[in-house]
Amino acid sequence: MTSARRYIGLDPGLRRTGWGVIEAENNHLRHIANGSVATDSGLETAQRLCQLHEGLAEVLARWSPVDAAVEETFVNRNARSTLKLGLARGVVLLAPALVGLSVAEYSPNMIKKSVVGAGHADKTQVGVMVRHLLPGCEPADADATDALAVAICHAHHSPINQHTPALRAAAV
Repeated sequence: MTSARRYIGLDPGLRRTGWGVIEAENNHLRHIANGSVATDSGLETAQRLCQLHEGLAEVLARWSPVDAAVEETFVNRNARSTLKLGLARGVVLLAPALVGLSVAEYSPNMIKKSVVGAGHADKTQVGVMVRHLLPGCEPADADATDALAVAICHAHHSPINQHTPALRAAAV
């Protein structure tokens, strides 16, 4: 019986929400899938939020993760953009919660530090390390790359992964 755990990382956005699914077993990570859920900018906000939820629900049903992680977002200079991002983020937090997953949240600096080793790494460095940590992985776009980084961060910081080796040692 395998002890691999499947995680989904999510990078919220109203135009495009990135997602990345990985499996973690001990210290080994494996890429499963990645992509983005895009919304139609010509629709009203409520319809776009429905599109986002439906797309995420499909991804969650298809890949069956056991945990979810979402990147925390910070306030933008533009209040209108911040509000729209907040609405999208609410859907991104809600979708996995509705299917019974716990949802962790990580700051951008924590994600970068987990993936690159430095909390102020740039997007290029994050992309290089995501590809290094997940051999054979070709992220669909920048949002999917960010989402895979969120999943990697969660694999490193999830309470189950921090305690599993100790539990296994105690059981032997």
